[in-house]
Amino acid sequence: MVDKHRYCVIMCGGIGSRFWPYSRSSRPKQFIDFLGTGRSLLQMSYDRILPLVAKENVVIVTNEQYAPLVREQLPELSEDQILLEPARRNTAPCIAWAAYHIAARDPEASIMVAPSDHMITREAVFERSILSGFEFVERTGALLTLGIAPTRPETGYGYIQIGNPEGNGFYKVKTFTEKPKLELAEVFVESGEFFWNSGIFLWKARTIINELKLHAPDVADLFEAGVSQFGTPTEREFINRNFPGCMGISIDFAVMEKSKNVYVECVNFGWTDLGTWSALYDSSPKNRDANVTQNCSVLAYNSTGNIFAVNGEKLVVVEGLKDFIVADAGDVLLICPKSEEQRIKKMVNDTHLAFGGKYL
Repeated sequence: MVDKHRYCVIMCGGIGSRFWPYSRSSRPKQFIDFLGTGRSLLQMSYDRILPLVAKENVVIVTNEQYAPLVREQLPELSEDQILLEPARRNTAPCIAWAAYHIAARDPEASIMVAPSDHMITREAVFERSILSGFEFVERTGALLTLGIAPTRPETGYGYIQIGNPEGNGFYKVKTFTEKPKLELAEVFVESGEFFWNSGIFLWKARTIINELKLHAPDVADLFEAGVSQFGTPTEREFINRNFPGCMGISIDFAVMEKSKNVYVECVNFGWTDLGTWSALYDSSPKNRDANVTQNCSVLAYNSTGNIFAVNGEKLVVVEGLKDFIVADAGDVLLICPKSEEQRIKKMVNDTHLAFGGKYL
């Protein structure tokens, strides 16, 4: 029997530009079945939390552009469980709206916040970790993030330095560092004191609202102005009128890096942030040449460590290719070394400058 005061907010409003050209503004990666399971990343995220949170306590926050996709993929959710942002303003305004929305319904609510594009392979361990996290924040009134032991000096993730132990895998957070340079990431991994920031958070609704008031008043004040309208028929009208004027800032910069009330639960449930082609490569089965093929036919000669993702019936034939991304989305063909994939965002920006939105 799940606790009726526990909620989950799934954030799925991003464009996923690092997965371009498969992830497009019209159908971002969270709505795509990348793993061939018959379920999109969003649907898999939803399935994963149902043993922990009542179906009616799931809230999806997305851009209003994606409302039809959310309704198509999660038809069992009611309209008031889908919060449609009229503008993209990063994660702090997204989380703030969800917290005020849920607190109006249930002042005693505890909230798990999760991205929609992660993969978890050890789901039983995941469930135990989340239940422990809920119990911790309900007992302590803390802000909790989940930390992943790093397996490589990844420069695309944020890092958490652990401080004093609280027992059972919980630690006080000493510092946050967002996307360090390679040399610093290597030091972090070698030290054993740093964990990847998974982007999964737990807290009580009233705790995160109070922390927003304290550390991000520009964000909190906007929602405080409409506090009487949350949970009423005028909530959507208030959001459509005021949300676009909110500053765009991540929850990490707005609150987590400033608060003295932040803790980390160090977990090991087979987590992967499917945010990049390399992450998908790492998570996918490989053939004897360590190549990955996603829904396509490939003849690869003297080629290793590549990922091939090609729409349609096209045959891919390559010679002498090593550690590359080959992604063909029909109107866009991307060929890029995996070691340079952090530049894909720049490629997307350059494409926009050169061709407008045609290929995005």
